[in-house]
Amino acid sequence: MTTQPRSAFWVPLFDELADPRVVARLAAEAEEVGWDGFFLWDHITWAAPVEQVGDPWISLAAAAVATDSLRLGPMVTPVARRRPTKLARETASLDQLAGGRLTLGVGLGNDVYGGEFVSTGEQVDARIRAEMLDETLEILASAWSGQPVRHRGRHYVVDDLTFLPTPVQPRVPIWVAGYAGRVNPMRRAARFDGYFPIGVRDAEQLAEIHETIHDLRADPAAPFDLVVPVQPGADAAPYGAAGATWCLTELEPEGLTLDHVRGVLREGPAIPAHD
Repeated sequence: MTTQPRSAFWVPLFDELADPRVVARLAAEAEEVGWDGFFLWDHITWAAPVEQVGDPWISLAAAAVATDSLRLGPMVTPVARRRPTKLARETASLDQLAGGRLTLGVGLGNDVYGGEFVSTGEQVDARIRAEMLDETLEILASAWSGQPVRHRGRHYVVDDLTFLPTPVQPRVPIWVAGYAGRVNPMRRAARFDGYFPIGVRDAEQLAEIHETIHDLRADPAAPFDLVVPVQPGADAAPYGAAGATWCLTELEPEGLTLDHVRGVLREGPAIPAHD
């Protein structure tokens, strides 16, 4: 079944875009032009020539205040370098600030582009980061419920704490990212609300991913998002035919200028905005 994907602007917070005031203005413009979503990269460093890096959570808070309808979120946050209890508080507060518009993009992260983990003493073993991610997602689900959280795992302990206030949404949607073609991220994503395959070659590969995810899900009829990055101006129709529900317009991080970003934004999404 062909779907009409929603369109989102996907922003690296580098150099001229490291200022949350700039990001808030971009989010407001995106909403005016007709984009459906506004998602931000989550990094603490990046390879040269990038020099300045903004914080996604502060920038998302600024964007939430500046907009009324855009779906917002980090895309994606490397959960293993976040404390689960802090993330529980931040996500609930951000969802409240946005009036129930937060989508949480999660993944393992890696050191390929900026050496974030090795440079800061974080866990570099991807298998252990995967364990930390899974534990954190369990903790978040419990915390968002408003009921006492009792968790004793290999990596984290939360001893009978209640996290109030809860998010506006009964449950914040979680999109799980992973490199296209790898099965473990798809298995993880199938337990949640969406999958973001990084590095998809074309719509044909996306169709194969869509079929695999369908088979992995406990309830294939339940709502589920398949999210794909696309180049500015790309035709979204083939991806919609392949099962995509969201297309994220991708911007090259190196040499990024505010003028270029604003130009792509003002051209508008490749598909009509949704009500």
